[in-house]
Amino acid sequence: MRLSAFLIFCAALFGQAVITPRDKAPRQDAPQRLPKADIRVDTNVVLVPVTVLDPLLRMVTGLEAENFQVLENGVPQKITSFGSEDSPLSIGIVLDTSGSMGRNLAVSRRAVVEFFKSANPEDEAFLVEFNDRPQLVVPFTHKLGEIQDRMMFTKSKGNTALLDGVTLAVAEMRKASHPRKALILVSDGGDNHSRYTESEVKNRVKESDVQIYAMGIFTGGGDINDDPVLLSRLSELTGGRHFETRLGDMVDVAQKIGVELRNTYLLGYTPADSTRDGKYRPIVVKVQPPRGMPKLTASWRRGYFAPTQ
Repeated sequence: MRLSAFLIFCAALFGQAVITPRDKAPRQDAPQRLPKADIRVDTNVVLVPVTVLDPLLRMVTGLEAENFQVLENGVPQKITSFGSEDSPLSIGIVLDTSGSMGRNLAVSRRAVVEFFKSANPEDEAFLVEFNDRPQLVVPFTHKLGEIQDRMMFTKSKGNTALLDGVTLAVAEMRKASHPRKALILVSDGGDNHSRYTESEVKNRVKESDVQIYAMGIFTGGGDINDDPVLLSRLSELTGGRHFETRLGDMVDVAQKIGVELRNTYLLGYTPADSTRDGKYRPIVVKVQPPRGMPKLTASWRRGYFAPTQ
């Protein structure tokens, strides 16, 4: 399906705000367009995935590089590459199978199936499940049906080692074949059984280049394990999003995440500060909406660690 037809389809389906790019000759200094399925990653180039929403939380597509500004450590950076097309993803499904999930597991399976409907044929994915401890159930595969089949045999039991599950998934993501990486985290609570602390996991997430999209199923009944803020902190740090959802809305949310990942902008720049000091460098992305558009909000990866050599 052509990109333009796909965006029109998404707009019709989700009420998405679509901005049609203006036809114009590229300037000589215009950022290079990233190829659809062959994004080259250079150690001197920082790639920042950015999602843009309108005031009604609808996806905004069709923006150009001139609508974005990137700052590193407060210093404006020159955007040298820009892409917004559907490129292959490396995906990790991180599924809570603790005892409290119970009947939530059946809906979680359907949500993952729905998410995979938007998959690119070149996508790869793995499955990590966690209860008392995390387990890599299905390693990276292009046969996404293997993950769906394996989830049919999943049973809920034990405690919730959520942070350990994320840690294992981030480690597995190092084997990814594609530069764009995302974890889909499905859980109904916080953490009560992990060896790793939140601070340790956040540092590991900072060192990785993965986006975390979390679907949190919370009852609001005062359960001691309920901690939607934990999922928010982890996802926002990576430029992903946390959806605090009701059980009946999970399939729709999974579909929305799939579309969002397919309509993410990828901004590339060579840091003005070329010092290889290994320090963490915060990133800020600002969006200037085209004339006539309302104020737009962006989600992006909050920073990265500079190389040391």
